[in-house]
Amino acid sequence: MRTQSRRRPSRATLAMAAVGTLLAPLLSGCWVGAGGAGSGGNSINVLMVNNPQMTELQKLAPRFTEETGIKVNFTVLPENDVRDKISQDFANQAGQYDVATLSNYEIPIYARNGWLEEMNSYVAKDPAYDEQDVLTPMRQSLTGDDGKLYGQPFYGESSFLMYRKDVFAKQGLTMPAHPTWTQVADLAAKVDGAEPGMKGICLRGLPGWGEVMAPLTTVVNTFGGTWFDKNWKAQLDSPGFEKATKFYVDLVRKHGESGAAQSGFAECLNNMTQGKVAMWYDATSAAGSLEAASSPVKGKLGYAPAPVEQTKSSGWLYTWAWGIQKASRNHDKAWKFVSWASSKQYEQLVGDEIGWSNVPAGKRASTYTNPAYVKEAAAFQEMTKEAIEGARPNDPGVQPRPAPGIQFVGIPEFTDLGTKVSQEISAAIAGRQSVESALKKSQQLAERISEEYEGR
Repeated sequence: MRTQSRRRPSRATLAMAAVGTLLAPLLSGCWVGAGGAGSGGNSINVLMVNNPQMTELQKLAPRFTEETGIKVNFTVLPENDVRDKISQDFANQAGQYDVATLSNYEIPIYARNGWLEEMNSYVAKDPAYDEQDVLTPMRQSLTGDDGKLYGQPFYGESSFLMYRKDVFAKQGLTMPAHPTWTQVADLAAKVDGAEPGMKGICLRGLPGWGEVMAPLTTVVNTFGGTWFDKNWKAQLDSPGFEKATKFYVDLVRKHGESGAAQSGFAECLNNMTQGKVAMWYDATSAAGSLEAASSPVKGKLGYAPAPVEQTKSSGWLYTWAWGIQKASRNHDKAWKFVSWASSKQYEQLVGDEIGWSNVPAGKRASTYTNPAYVKEAAAFQEMTKEAIEGARPNDPGVQPRPAPGIQFVGIPEFTDLGTKVSQEISAAIAGRQSVESALKKSQQLAERISEEYEGR
């Protein structure tokens, strides 16, 4: 990335920037399979992330082959590796993979670069897929600048506040139906030490654009801040961004988990499960683990919307979705797989064969009216649906934005920028520098992006 010249980059330059920056460490795992080199005939190649719901899909894929006669060759990799491989294959339009798992961060960028096949024409010819059943924020987040769909969600999530309702009851405390962050900070102080070794709240502090910056950016949004204004001027040293960051850092330092600067999603999940914290603000997908049959805190938890200050809602929006490579020679077969893997019928298959707690939820309205799912996920399913439906990916704050995204900025350069800024914030959480110093350095980093985008 140039830091001296103010010359605008070409579309090709930005496309190649995406190849180098669309990487995000959120999951870890092992290589579990591989497909053939190049598809054709009556088969397709699918490249996907190795999370549990995807590997369950791999086990169920023979049902798809029985129904359609189309064989699916899977390559399943950890998230860092799969993003790298996808970006290389799609950027070069090599066509080795027909379908790949992409998030709502990548899909609009890939669509802009001409790497994806649009899906509107397939949806129009496939009424049984029931596109209108897909939750509106999910559809919006997978739509390109031209208004066309370029992805279909496999599952989705937002964020909300999880708390120990039994601990609150013993302390005579009540969680507001729609808490503000100011109220949450007050509650965190009151439940800090409510049980031996228990802290008030868990908040991510681990470096990473998908770790500490995800929850923190939602706090920034609702406190009135933004990464960039509508003209691409960097705003990391603005009053709203600074107030939100100070609040977040102060809260986690005073009443947060032990070792907060090294705590990400996994560590907070462990802390909540083990009774080490009374509250946790994070992904709605965490609730399934907390309410699992083997969880020590099953049945002890309450759920509240993502806390706010100046906005009506502040929950993030994330989905793993299916994208079809433009260079694929098997668009029709690829759509058949995508529509099967994102359908109501597939959710029913998972429920019947594996269990309703394993259903890839968070994408369809019908999931939340299915009696079997509602019963299994009674503690959190309605709050999850409300969080996703209330997410505002195109308007998450109090001012216009130059790019979509709630917990990220939808540009290729954000992975690098977000990661570097997260390192500064994490250092502030660890007490190695002040918030003012962290944001001063971060502003300088963001101004380099401003130089590339201002005036567009």
